[in-house]
Amino acid sequence: MPDNVFCSKCGAQNSSDAQFCQKCGGALWPAGTALRPAQAAAPASPQPVAYSQPVVYAPAQASPYGGFWIRVLAYILDRIVVGIAAAPFYFVLVLPNALRIMQEAEREGQPSHDLILAMIGSVATFVCIVFVSYWLYEALLTSSSWQGTVGKKVLRLKVTDEMGNRISFGRSTGRFFAKILSHLILWIGFIMVAFTDRKRGLHDIIAGTLVTKY
Repeated sequence: MPDNVFCSKCGAQNSSDAQFCQKCGGALWPAGTALRPAQAAAPASPQPVAYSQPVVYAPAQASPYGGFWIRVLAYILDRIVVGIAAAPFYFVLVLPNALRIMQEAEREGQPSHDLILAMIGSVATFVCIVFVSYWLYEALLTSSSWQGTVGKKVLRLKVTDEMGNRISFGRSTGRFFAKILSHLILWIGFIMVAFTDRKRGLHDIIAGTLVTKY
């Protein structure tokens, strides 16, 4: 079916091959291309509006490792526990000899050599008992299901190997004796906890252990 054209002067409808308007006689030039009904232009598809993504600042995650000060507090708690356990040995071994020395010094001006030797022996025995007790206290508890001493348990810390596993009694013992080295170098081995990336002291590095939170 031929298209219709409309005259640009009067708007009359004419056949598509007509050269002159049938109503007003006006020229339809060029033939077949006169004004046609305005076709509604298809609306351009709207461009998507680009919204800038809001910047989301994720909160910094807390370190999973036990830091310097919390470990110092755990150390103090452990010393209190061991001190309470060792107190009876002090009153049995050391204090009686100390009192005898004081009494003899008041009477004779100075204590006898036998009493001094007895005092040295009682002190040495007391120190050995405390040392062995502290070693077993730390080594047994750290290698147990607690994975830490009473101080660490209270503060929710545990000692693991570098893969996060429970350590053996042997490794726990090695870690305990490695602490002696940290003491001998003016506590620098302990101060290292504050500056190493995984909060490891010298004894942790030697034993291959970590102190983590839970």
